[in-house]
Amino acid sequence: MIAYVALLRAVNVGGTGKLPMAEVLANNPFFDEARNRTLAIFLDEAPPSDTLSTLSGQKDEVVRLGRREIYVRYGDGMGTSTLKIPAAKIGTARNMNTIAKLAAMAAEI
Repeated sequence: MIAYVALLRAVNVGGTGKLPMAEVLANNPFFDEARNRTLAIFLDEAPPSDTLSTLSGQKDEVVRLGRREIYVRYGDGMGTSTLKIPAAKIGTARNMNTIAKLAAMAAEI
């Protein structure tokens, strides 16, 4: 049986697609980094081609693009970051600890 996990940002009855948590974990470009300092921003479609050039406030954060995700590794932590990612306004973010737990829960179903 296939299990799906919903990440709610706002209620949308239009059904914008499914988010495969296992594929997101496997494609995490920061796999060896601390999971509490890395996150994925989930989007309905591929990140815009200008995503990396529109970042502002970037210090020690590293940003990589995925298929329908934006991955971010925070150096000193999220609490002090001033990073702005305009393309993230239409997405929802979860850190890798949460994504790993959601993937494990979905695998148990």
